[in-house]
Amino acid sequence: MTDRLPHEKGFHVSWDQLHRDARALAWRLQTQGPQDTGWRAVVAITRGGMTPAMIVARELDIRTVDTISVKSYNHQTQAEPRVIKSPDMDLIGDGTGVLIVDDLVDTGRTLEVVRKHMPKAHVATVYAKPMGKPMVDTFVTEVSQDTWIFFPWDMALQYVEPYRGRD
Repeated sequence: MTDRLPHEKGFHVSWDQLHRDARALAWRLQTQGPQDTGWRAVVAITRGGMTPAMIVARELDIRTVDTISVKSYNHQTQAEPRVIKSPDMDLIGDGTGVLIVDDLVDTGRTLEVVRKHMPKAHVATVYAKPMGKPMVDTFVTEVSQDTWIFFPWDMALQYVEPYRGRD
C-alpha cells in the first residue's frame, strides 16, 4: 500500500451526515443555555459555520442570527486568522447568552480571535480536532489532528481508484 498525502487522510461528510450531526449539536446545547432566558442569539463563523448554525438556530428556535467572518485558510493552507466582518456588537455585547457555531475547530486559532470579540459566548462546533478542542465548549465528533474533513460544499461525485487493483 502506498503512503497517502496528509489531505488524503480524509473524513468525507455528506449533507445528510452534516444535518444529523448539527441536530445532535443542537440536542446537546438545548440544556446549556441561560436557565431563565435560553440562548438569545447565534453567531455563525462564516463560511463553514453557516449551515450548522442555521440548523442549530432552527432546532432551538433562536430567531436572532448573525455572522462573524474570519479568514484563516487559503484553500487547504492555514494562515493568520483575521476578522473581515463582525456581528452587530450592540446586539451581541460580550457574548452573554450568545451561541457561536462553526463547522470545525482545527488548531483553535480562529476561535481565539472570535473569543476576543465575545469572551462570554458559548462556542460550539460540529467537529473538533485535539489541538483546538480546549477552545470549544460543546462539540459532537472528535477527529484526529491529521485528518482533513471534506465538507459537502467542497465536494462533487466522481470516480475514485480502489486502494488495490483496478477492478
